[in-house]
Amino acid sequence: MAVGVDVGATLAKIATRRGDAPPRFVLTPANDLSHVVEVVTAHAPASLGLTGGGAAELARLLEKDTARVNEFAAWGSGATSLLRENGHAAGERHLLVSLGTGTSVMLVDGLAVTRVGGTALGGGTVVGLGALLFGETRFEALAALAARGDRRRVDLLVSDIYQAGEIALGGDLTASNFGKLGRNGASAAGAGAADAPDLAHALMGLVGENVALVCAGLAAALGVRRIVYAGSTLRGNPSLTDVLRSITAALGREPVLLPDGEFAAALGALLFASSR
Repeated sequence: MAVGVDVGATLAKIATRRGDAPPRFVLTPANDLSHVVEVVTAHAPASLGLTGGGAAELARLLEKDTARVNEFAAWGSGATSLLRENGHAAGERHLLVSLGTGTSVMLVDGLAVTRVGGTALGGGTVVGLGALLFGETRFEALAALAARGDRRRVDLLVSDIYQAGEIALGGDLTASNFGKLGRNGASAAGAGAADAPDLAHALMGLVGENVALVCAGLAAALGVRRIVYAGSTLRGNPSLTDVLRSITAALGREPVLLPDGEFAAALGALLFASSR
């Protein structure tokens, strides 16, 4: 049995694999490391790899031999394995985007994985503003709420400013996230009274559009065609994945939404540890 754990700012991701069987994945809060210890110990792993910001503390609690794996190397190795499992050619130079509490962008070039940028926008933004707007801190509830909304009722579009043909931009492009609220003279209290699903959808749009713009800009500067999106913020979140996919494609890059991508670093830690 091999186990890999990625301890992030919000979630701990656990990957397990016995022999050559497909890996299994477990997601648990990062603030309850005692539970993570219980899960890991119950598997009695022959090899154990740890990565992420909380890896040192988890290693101390486990009191057993562990392999500490560089987070970017773990992400690159695990994501490459998941790409292959899902039928994608994994050898092409590409950007790998980790959307967790914040967002980190890595360049994967063969075995070399280098962080090339990022943004503070991510799942933490969604939960923080979700708490402010709706009093809701459960990420799953916010994603479900957004899936029922239409952010065009909240975001100011190019077509809200220009008549068709006046400017060489698509009318459905966003001119200003949440811009219609301010344009209508709404206060913060007025925003809270607006339709909650539409506001939640606009929140996902705010994060998704700006992450995609940052990534597409980095891809253009680095001469990269493919952008692979992964991370816990994408889990059960069609509103966000749809925005990432459409904006990335509109900017001339190939978007790949990686299944089980939130576990990429945990799987990478598992692979490094089991190869020692």
